[in-house]
Amino acid sequence: MTQEPDGPGPERPEVGVGPWDGPLPAGDHWDPELLAAGDRRNVVDRYRYWRHEAIVADLDTRRHGFHVAIENWQHDFNIGSIVRTANAFLAAEVHVVGRRRWNRRGAMVTDRYQHVRHHETVADLVAWAAERDLPMLGIDNVEGSEPIESAGLPARCVLVFGQEGPGLSEEARTASERLLSIAQFGSTRSINAGAAAAVAMHAWIRQHTARPAD
Repeated sequence: MTQEPDGPGPERPEVGVGPWDGPLPAGDHWDPELLAAGDRRNVVDRYRYWRHEAIVADLDTRRHGFHVAIENWQHDFNIGSIVRTANAFLAAEVHVVGRRRWNRRGAMVTDRYQHVRHHETVADLVAWAAERDLPMLGIDNVEGSEPIESAGLPARCVLVFGQEGPGLSEEARTASERLLSIAQFGSTRSINAGAAAAVAMHAWIRQHTARPAD
């Protein structure tokens, strides 16, 4: 697992906060070691000095109704970035379909806070989603897809993404209840899978959530 920086480097400014100043706070969610040594993790101020388990438990009370699935037949390097974005938008879970191993560097340790589930095949994902009455929405710029910019997205769903380059597999497209496309205006036929996932997640956020309090 990629570890978070444990201190500033020659070109990396110090992040986070130092040791707790003042009387120690009471509560099981506080981490005694972080209170004593400081908290240099990449977390929002709300979670400074909190135990890892306490952060995950608090996030679990607020997770959104959308899931994200990514096919991983060729060791897609975008999965880490997708996990990081899913954490930022508080997705329910990220589902990796195909190869179990994926490059965690792009996740920037957010996989510690984001639930990630593995499925051997698309059929396994389909069965899992059907048991929970979660419609699968494929994101791919193919003929017949709906523009995501104007599509109504269900409050509970699985946003499914394919490999970088080929896009969704035929099996995933067939299994998807709907296919959605992202408008593009330049010369390339596709955008980075991590970028596409971010656009789709934010489209869901815009329809179903209010801006969080500062």
